[in-house]
Amino acid sequence: MINVIATINVKPESLKDFIEIFKANVPNVLAEDGCISYMPTVDLETGLPPQVPMRANTVTIVEAWESLDHLKAHLKAPHMLSYKEKVKDMVDGATSIQVLQPA
Repeated sequence: MINVIATINVKPESLKDFIEIFKANVPNVLAEDGCISYMPTVDLETGLPPQVPMRANTVTIVEAWESLDHLKAHLKAPHMLSYKEKVKDMVDGATSIQVLQPA
């Protein structure tokens, strides 16, 4: 199993629409072979000292996949290509991912 943390900075005026489009695609992703979990998240103010500063316009995707091959197939899936086209003008800067394995 691998875990993925994807970070997407969204233009402030587009955040609501971005999340709506993203959530509409979640069932497609969850139906993919090898997808264990796939969830969009946003920062929560907690007051905990070690927490990084709030990122008001950042959506963090928390994912789990059976294998790296499953993740690679996900990135090429037709519904992902369609999603990327729909949100391309909403994204503010580069998207980053961290691919992690159990220690």
